[in-house]
Amino acid sequence: MAAYTPMIQQYLQVKADYQDAFLFFRLGDFYEMFFDDAISASQELEITLTSRDGGGEGKIPMCGVPHHAAPQYIEQLIEKGYKVAICEQTEDPRQAKGVVKREVVQLITPGTMMEGRGLSEKENNYLASITVFEDQTYGFAYNDLSTGENRVTLLSGSFDEVLNELSISGAKEVVIATSFPDELQRKIRERSVVTLSFEDDLTIQDFYSPLLKEIDLLTKRQTVARLLNYLYRTQKRSLDHLQPVSQYEVQHYMKIDYYSKRNLELTETIRSKGKKGSLIWLLDETKTAMGGRLLKQWIDRPLIDRDEIQHRHSLVETFLAHYFERQDLREKLTEVYDLERLSGRVAFGNVNARDLVQLKRSLWQIPGIKQLIGELPNETAVALAEQLDPCEDVTDLLERALVENPPISLKEGNIIQDGYHEELDRYRDASRNGKTWIAQLERQEREKTGIKSLKIGYNRVFGYYIEITRANLHLLQDDLYERKQTLSNAERFITPELKEKEELILQAEEKIVELEYQLFSEIRERIKEYIPHLQALAKRISELDVLQCFATISENRHYVKPLFSDERRIFIKEGRHPVVEKVMNAQEYVPNDCHMDRDREILLITGPNMSGKSTYMRQVALTAILAQIGCYVPATEAVLPIFDQVFTRIGAADDLISGQSTFMVEMLEAKNAITNATQASLILFDEIGRGTSTYDGMALAQAMTEYIHNRIGAKTLFSTHYHELTVLDEELNRLKNVHVSAIEQNGKVVFLHKIKEGAADKSYGIHVAELAELPKEVIRRANEILHALEDKAEEMDKKANEKAGKLEKVSEHSTLIMDQQQQVNEEAQLSLFVEVEKPKKKDFDSKERKVLEQIKELNLLDMTPLQAMNTLYELHKKIKG
Repeated sequence: MAAYTPMIQQYLQVKADYQDAFLFFRLGDFYEMFFDDAISASQELEITLTSRDGGGEGKIPMCGVPHHAAPQYIEQLIEKGYKVAICEQTEDPRQAKGVVKREVVQLITPGTMMEGRGLSEKENNYLASITVFEDQTYGFAYNDLSTGENRVTLLSGSFDEVLNELSISGAKEVVIATSFPDELQRKIRERSVVTLSFEDDLTIQDFYSPLLKEIDLLTKRQTVARLLNYLYRTQKRSLDHLQPVSQYEVQHYMKIDYYSKRNLELTETIRSKGKKGSLIWLLDETKTAMGGRLLKQWIDRPLIDRDEIQHRHSLVETFLAHYFERQDLREKLTEVYDLERLSGRVAFGNVNARDLVQLKRSLWQIPGIKQLIGELPNETAVALAEQLDPCEDVTDLLERALVENPPISLKEGNIIQDGYHEELDRYRDASRNGKTWIAQLERQEREKTGIKSLKIGYNRVFGYYIEITRANLHLLQDDLYERKQTLSNAERFITPELKEKEELILQAEEKIVELEYQLFSEIRERIKEYIPHLQALAKRISELDVLQCFATISENRHYVKPLFSDERRIFIKEGRHPVVEKVMNAQEYVPNDCHMDRDREILLITGPNMSGKSTYMRQVALTAILAQIGCYVPATEAVLPIFDQVFTRIGAADDLISGQSTFMVEMLEAKNAITNATQASLILFDEIGRGTSTYDGMALAQAMTEYIHNRIGAKTLFSTHYHELTVLDEELNRLKNVHVSAIEQNGKVVFLHKIKEGAADKSYGIHVAELAELPKEVIRRANEILHALEDKAEEMDKKANEKAGKLEKVSEHSTLIMDQQQQVNEEAQLSLFVEVEKPKKKDFDSKERKVLEQIKELNLLDMTPLQAMNTLYELHKKIKG
C-alpha cells in the first residue's frame, strides 16, 4: 500500500471495512470508484471505465458518477441486490492538512432503503434476521426502516417454518451470523432472491433497550439485537422513529405456506409475477399508501380469532350501510400523506419542506375524519375515533413556519414564512429593499447616460455589474465606472455605490439561506417529539382505510357477510372466484354451491379439463381467506368454519434451482399438507399423481385420500382424472363424488362449468384437444385409437368375468384361485383396487441383502433426479457384480 498515493491509501483503508459493498468515494463533485469496484460498476451501471495514476505500478481502473446524480445510480445497484457505502469528506478542505478526512456516513442495502424507486409505495421493505439457537429453535425478526415497524417470533420444528415466514415477509435482505450453517444459507437462496448480510453482535444496547420492553424471552431479544445492531452500525444516524418491537405467534393466524400462497395467487400471479390478476389486485381500493401496506399484511396473515374477525366485519357492515359517510371518508383519505414513512424521514434527517407541507395538509383532514367516524352508530367506530389524535401542535407549527409551496432543496431559502422569525425578517427587508434600490439605480443610470439598453445584472462569480453594449460605449462619460469584465459584444462595469449595495444585499441573502436552514432543522427536531403520535395515528388511519376498502369492494361486487359455524360446516350458495369474475368482466360467470359437513369431509371432483375444477377449488379457499381477513365474500350466502391452515397442490412446475422435477415438487407439496394439516384445515389437491405412471399415480392418489379421510379429517377438495377413484365413496363414508358437467352437441363438447352430484362419466380429453385446435389429422387418429382401446377393454373385461366365474367354482382350492386370479390381472389389467397375491419371498444372497439395506436407507424426497439416477446406477453395478 505504501507505493500508492496518500489518497488511494485512504481509499483502500476505508474499503477494507466494506469488502461486500461498492464504495462511493467523494472527490469534489463526484463519487469515484477504483480497482474491482470500478470494473464491476462500469458494467452494472453502463458508465465509462477510465484509469488514473495511483502511485503504484501502472494505472488503476476508475469510474465515477456526479454527486447530484448519485441517487439514481445507487438505486440501480440496490435493485440488483448490491450494497453501496457512501464515503464523504468530513472536514473542510480549506482547513485540512494533507488528505481531507473521509468516512463512510451510511451503508445503503436492499433492506435499508429509505426512498427512491426501489421503495414501493404500497409495499413494506423488510430487513429480516434469523438466529439459530442450540435447542434447535429459530429466532425470526424483521424491520421496515422506512416505517420503523419491528416484529419478532420464535419458531420450532423444521427450517421450513423459517423459510415460510421469510417468504411471507418478502424481505430483500437477511442478517445472519458468520457461523450460520452453509446448508441453511443454501436453502434461503433457493427459496428467495435475497442479499445475505452478517452481524455477530447480540449485545442489547442501553439506548434501544426500551424498544424491547414487551419481549418476554432472551432468545427473542437476541434475535432483535442482531437486527438492530446491524441497523445502527450501517446507518450511522438517529433512528428515533423505530417502534417498540411487537412479538407474534404464527399459530395466532391462519397459516398459508409458501406453496399455497403462490398457487392461490394471493399477492402475485404465477405466470407474470405481477399484481394484476392476484387477490390483492382485486381488493386494493385503499386510498393511502399506509392502507395499501396494511391490506397486504392482512392478506398474508388472516385471523383465526372469531371476535377479531367479527370486529372487522362489524365496521365493514357499518360502512356499507352509510354510503355517503364512506364516500366522504374516501375523499378525505385521498388527502392523507404517508404518515409512517414521513415519520421515518423526519427521524432519518432526509425530510424536506415539501414533505412537511404534505404532513400539514394530512393533519388538516384528521378532525373531519374523527367527527365523521365518531358519529357512526357503531361502538367500535366511536372508540376508534377517540384514538385519532389530530396533533394540533404540529399543524399549528407548520402553518406558522412554512410557506405553502417551498422548493425541494433546503439550501435555496424561500422556505420560512414572513413573521415567523424576527431576525430573518430583518435580513429579508434588507435584501428586498436592496433589490428595489438596484432597480431604481438602473433607471437613474439610463437617464444619466442616455443608454436605454443599459442594465444591471448579477452572477455568482462577478456579483452585481452594469452592462453596456459596445455600440453604446461612446456615450459613457462617467469616470466612476470601473471596468469589471469584457464580453464579445459588451463591457461590464462596477461603481463604488453599487459595490456598497452589493455587499449589503449579498450578505443579507447569504444570512437568509443560512438562517432558514437552521430554522428548518429546529422545526424538524420539534416534530421528532411527535413521531410516536404520528405513528399511532397512521395505524388507526390504515385500519379505517382497509375497512372502507372492504366495504367498497363488497358493495361494488355484491359480496355478502359470512357467518361462522362451530360444526365445521361449509355452505356456500352461488359462490364465485373473485378474481376470475372480475377478469371476465361483462361475461357471465357461472356460480356454484359448495356444501360440506361432518358427513361430507372430502369432495372428489371429476370432469374434463378446462371445465372449471381448479377454479371451483380455488374459489372455496379464497372465500375462506376473504372471510378471515375481515372482508365480505363472493356468494349469495356463506357459512364457513374458521380454518387454521390452507394447503394446496395445484398446477405443475419444476423447481430448477434446487434440481427438483415437477413430480418431486408435487410430492413435497402433498407431504407438507398431509403431515401438517389438522381437522380444522382446508386442503386442495388438484390432479395428484399425474407426474408418474398411471398406476403409480392412482395408487398415490388413493393412499393420500384414505389417509386424509381416516387420519386427519380435514375438509378436502380433491380433483382427479382417475375415474377409477370414484368407487372410493363406497369405502370412505365421508367422501362424496361431485363433477363438473359437460354435454355434447353435434359432436362438440360444451362445458357448463356447473358442479353437480356424482361422478363424471367421460373425460372429454380429445374434445379439449380439438378446442385447442390440434391438427384435424391428429384428432381423427386419436378418436380411432380411443375406439380401438375401448373395444379391447370391453373384450378383456368379458374374458376377466368369464375367468372370474370359473374361479368361483374351485374356491375351495385357495392357492389355485390366487394363482389364476393373478394371471387374469396380468392379462385383463383389472382395476387398481383388486387384491392380488403377494409374491413369495425370495432368498437373497449377502450382496443382494446389502443393496436392499442401502435402498431402505435412501431418502428419495430429499434427492434430486440426477442424484437418484447416479445412486440407481451404483446399486445396479453392485447387483450385477
